[in-house]
Amino acid sequence: MANRPEAAPLLEVRHLEAAYGEVQVLWDVSLAIAEGSVTALVGPNGAGKSTMLKTIMGLKRGQGGEIVFAGQRIDTLSAHRVTELGVSLILEGGRPFPDMTVAENLDLGANSRRARARAAEARAEVFELFPVLRDRRGQAAGTLSGGERQMLALGRALMGRPRLLMLDEPSLGLAPLIVAQMFEVIERLSTGGITILLVEQNVHHSLKLARHSYVLEAGNVVLEGGPELLHNEYVKTAYLGL
Repeated sequence: MANRPEAAPLLEVRHLEAAYGEVQVLWDVSLAIAEGSVTALVGPNGAGKSTMLKTIMGLKRGQGGEIVFAGQRIDTLSAHRVTELGVSLILEGGRPFPDMTVAENLDLGANSRRARARAAEARAEVFELFPVLRDRRGQAAGTLSGGERQMLALGRALMGRPRLLMLDEPSLGLAPLIVAQMFEVIERLSTGGITILLVEQNVHHSLKLARHSYVLEAGNVVLEGGPELLHNEYVKTAYLGL
């Protein structure tokens, strides 16, 4: 029996270039992200990881290359249009609106016609995932703990019913117990069919969770592979402190 061809990636980044003024940040970067998987993007500060996410999201324009989502080129689209197609980005720190309640922040996440039609269902799912948000739904977001703000940011993104969820340092500054909970949630979301692109300082957790990982240094992909990267001598020395 002939082997079935592999499905096309949900997201493809092809030879992407990006810069801030005269400073080149990304150099000929290519990624392929399988639908329903967790993909990790790791590397030192200043490697271009956040720039990559912002460029995919349409918050920054690349200077060369292509970005294709679900078979459609998106690198010329606005961030609003990219969101409508099913892509969501949680920036470092979550950044909820501090003077708005938890419930109001969540409602802002349902910002497309498709998402608004199922907002009540999505809100119930978010409260099941994070019961503390149900308890705090009338509370101002600015009064939440760091872990609760990150849960709110994730919940707000899920209100948009994303096919691709990109997270930029979701565990930054959080207590170890909350970090473990956050990774459990990420794994659960992936099992439920949401594709995850994860930028995370906790390299061990990221490589262990991801189906495929890319190591980005000085704007270039220098390594890629599956969970076996945990045993790569360079990764162990440079990122795992072994």
